[in-house]
Amino acid sequence: MTNYFSSNYNDKSRWMSYWYQAREVVNFNPGNVLVVGKGDGLISEYFKLIGIKTTTLDIDKSLNPNVVASVLNMPFSDNEFDAVLCAQVLEHLPFEDFNKALLEIKRVTRSSTVISLPHFGPAIRIFLKIPFLPELKLSLRLPYPIKHRFKGEHYWEIGKRNYPLKLIKSEMIKSG
Repeated sequence: MTNYFSSNYNDKSRWMSYWYQAREVVNFNPGNVLVVGKGDGLISEYFKLIGIKTTTLDIDKSLNPNVVASVLNMPFSDNEFDAVLCAQVLEHLPFEDFNKALLEIKRVTRSSTVISLPHFGPAIRIFLKIPFLPELKLSLRLPYPIKHRFKGEHYWEIGKRNYPLKLIKSEMIKSG
């Protein structure tokens, strides 16, 4: 079980991920948002603080979500939410359920969805700052497709063998 409140969990990259998630959702200017996978609750609390009506959904009742349910069968009306955020959740389902989860998210979303998934692979990051010139940032993932091994949490990850980004994008397009 993940300890959402440890300093190891909330490292710099996770805080950066929260920033991107929040920015994407806020840019849609939603009146209400569904956060699928409450986790530590930081992102949902932020949405509430800035005045977005926020509903959380998680299968783990110990996290005290507003609704205890699976993303595969959400007890909401069609088009109930202006936006849905589903970050670092879908990889916790067998890949065979990925499309079903996407369709269920689409069903409850009126207009906008933000989905974030882990991407495995060693990265090369280059930062170059020369005085009087704009900063250059470059990040590349090197293909290194190892076989994914289920260890109780993630069933699959983008970039691992049999789960290339192209496949994930194709499944997302299929689900609309």
